[in-house]
Amino acid sequence: MRTSVFDLFKIGIGPSSSHTVGPMRAARRFVAEIEAAAQLEAVERVVSEMFGSLALTGIGHGTDRAVLLGLSGEKPEDIDPNAIPRILETIRQTHQLRLLGGREIAFEEARDLLFHRDQRLPAHPNGMRFSAFDRAGNLIASSVFYSIGGGFIVKEGEPISPESAALPVPYPFSSGAELLTQADHAGLPIWQLMLENESALRAQSEVCQRLMHIWSVMNASIERGLITEGILPGGLNVRRRAPRLWRKLEERGAGDPLGVMDRVNVFAMAVNEENAAGGRVVTAPTNGAAGLVPAVGRYYLDFVPGANEEGLRRYLLTAAAIGILYKENASISGAEVGCQGEVGVACSMAASGLVGALDGSNREAEHAAEIGMEHHLGMTCDPIGGLVQIPCIERNAFGAVKAINAARMAMQEGEHKVSLDQVIETMYQTGLDMQSRYKETALAGLAVNVKEC
Repeated sequence: MRTSVFDLFKIGIGPSSSHTVGPMRAARRFVAEIEAAAQLEAVERVVSEMFGSLALTGIGHGTDRAVLLGLSGEKPEDIDPNAIPRILETIRQTHQLRLLGGREIAFEEARDLLFHRDQRLPAHPNGMRFSAFDRAGNLIASSVFYSIGGGFIVKEGEPISPESAALPVPYPFSSGAELLTQADHAGLPIWQLMLENESALRAQSEVCQRLMHIWSVMNASIERGLITEGILPGGLNVRRRAPRLWRKLEERGAGDPLGVMDRVNVFAMAVNEENAAGGRVVTAPTNGAAGLVPAVGRYYLDFVPGANEEGLRRYLLTAAAIGILYKENASISGAEVGCQGEVGVACSMAASGLVGALDGSNREAEHAAEIGMEHHLGMTCDPIGGLVQIPCIERNAFGAVKAINAARMAMQEGEHKVSLDQVIETMYQTGLDMQSRYKETALAGLAVNVKEC
């Protein structure tokens, strides 16, 4: 086990964890490493180059903005989304970039921020290279980074799956089978095993506090999305639908037997419309799938009798255990395995988490996670215009409803034939077999068969 709950659930800004959050973190780290080497005063120019999926859909996913913010020292978890337009306007109007550390350099976007749409770096589809030069044009430093999904980044030369970085926890696991075995031997539900592991890394009171902070950000993104009107940025002229749908539900009132499902749909859409607008969300496990886990969490709080804060912690901890399995054994990157690695993983996480919240058994939680992914296998990532809008927003809504159904089926069925480990392996193999143009490139599928508005 190499991933903490709080590595998986990261607070950031939209529209994409791999194309926005990851590049921002990489750009900031590049400048920080130059500063640490006492070379920053010699820097006169920084060239940022994007490759593969980052180049093909980067503008639509806000990669250009993310890189500028990262070079300026901003962190995705701290920056005020409302301040971003002002920061970027200043850079682009003055043609000056104030790097992390205060060094000011000239900046020309056409020269210094490059998108190589026909090139890919070897280790991952989301590759980027940063290079710093002195006044004479001599290279001071150059680094390649990969954004591997969910806001995680690795520098070239670092293993993408570092076996040596196991966390010092009492109940390590590297597969679904090991997770169940560890829980059985300790006599613990999955959520409590995760709590014990996290409490080995920091005080248990801090774990609980941070979990509730994560939930508060998730819930705040729902609430903002339910009341914020307007057109989503990017040129597709997609209007936010969640506020209008929410008003209709409020006017309709109780009595509709499918009203709960309608509300779950709207909760998920509200978050992903916030994400598409560059608002603050939580990777769960990615920004493109950020609405699903919050929507099912709200379903639990709003519609399950006896729901409480403790149950919500059980939900998040159980969901995180499942997300960690996908992160460490497969991929949560749409550019690597398609949308099955984003919305599919989020559905699997939420389904298992709901079983945990409802005090279901460990095997029911594992079964729910398996069902949640099994019916997302092969889902492509084909965003129209390279934007996290169509079909991404509706996919979160459908995935949330499927997660609830998966939890209910698992708690009613009992035995099952396909294990979670088998479906994780299948998802990864399917993703590797999928043609690259169907994996977050906007070169196939809906992205080419639907004209941009």
